[in-house]
Amino acid sequence: MKTHGILFYKLESLLVFALCVILTSCKGQENKSDSPNVIKEAKTTSIDSNLIENQLHHQTTERLFQFPNFNNQISDVVRTVFQDSKRNIWFGTQNGAFRYDGNSLMHMDKIINKSGKGVTIKDITEDKDGRIWLGHTGGISSIDGELVTNYYETNGLINNDVWNITADSNGSIWIGTIAGVCVYNGLEFTNFKLPEGKIDSTLGVSSSQMVHSIMEDSKGKLWLSSNAGLFSYANDTLINVSDKVEFQTNFINEVFEDKKGVLWISTKKNLFRLKGNELTNITKDKIEVGKGIGSIAEDKVGNIWFTSNLHNLYVYDGKEIVEHQKSEDHKRPVIFQIYRDQEDRLWFVGYGGAYRLENGKFLNITQNGPW
Repeated sequence: MKTHGILFYKLESLLVFALCVILTSCKGQENKSDSPNVIKEAKTTSIDSNLIENQLHHQTTERLFQFPNFNNQISDVVRTVFQDSKRNIWFGTQNGAFRYDGNSLMHMDKIINKSGKGVTIKDITEDKDGRIWLGHTGGISSIDGELVTNYYETNGLINNDVWNITADSNGSIWIGTIAGVCVYNGLEFTNFKLPEGKIDSTLGVSSSQMVHSIMEDSKGKLWLSSNAGLFSYANDTLINVSDKVEFQTNFINEVFEDKKGVLWISTKKNLFRLKGNELTNITKDKIEVGKGIGSIAEDKVGNIWFTSNLHNLYVYDGKEIVEHQKSEDHKRPVIFQIYRDQEDRLWFVGYGGAYRLENGKFLNITQNGPW
């Protein structure tokens, strides 16, 4: 099952369009009888060099990274990358969703908010029937062949500001928002109650009910990372994991499962490894974590890659941590997500576009590849 996380909320407040709407109160399930926005002909537009240029938010401040041909990026900000069962590569960006099908890069322009405007895609998943689900700043959307369906608060979604979306093995869609969690069973949305936490005042975007990531492990157990701590859910039982182990903070960002079934947990304080009941602090006194650890991924030989909120990139080989990118390195992006595809390639996406690690070097993947 897909696992990834997106941190760096303070940075995002400088990059994406106005986020004041994020702090609106939860509307729950009012107007549940409203029908979702269904677009039968999913128009996909081939990318040309002007499409992104016209949609980018031009900033007056100096960019963190200078690229020789910035407008040729897939997007100024790529929030997430995902490969589906057909090996299509999806990019979630501040300019909407893009899909590379092996031949061309397409813009999925029917993913819109309630007002008909474009959205920032924050997370992407695929359900057991091959439908693609996208969580974004205007709700959630599904793509089933040429059919695009957009869902909003008026359809029962707990909040339109969605930060993560996960399809579990039973076919339910779990949606983490700034106002909590809800579950979609194909017919209706149901609110999933989590304890309320605290607002992280050090981040640009936060709330007491914020859910940073939802992950299903290889045994079918769900892990929910929130501002109230880490929770597991299985067999209709919710367990507060943070009450049982010492993370030193209740601000949990992401849970990642490696190929051996070991869990890696990123928090505002450190990176932890949870093996059975044994919790190990991997980064304590070894690196400067700043405001926390972000995305986690495993490469094909078992090394663990992770980011810090100082925008550094690290690799852990089981014995030592190697710093692979420093925050002052202007040749690489500020990374929101690390992702391993089905070809065992590592992707790094964030502010500055999409990159892929090839033969020890970072390749900038633009509208023209290299794919």
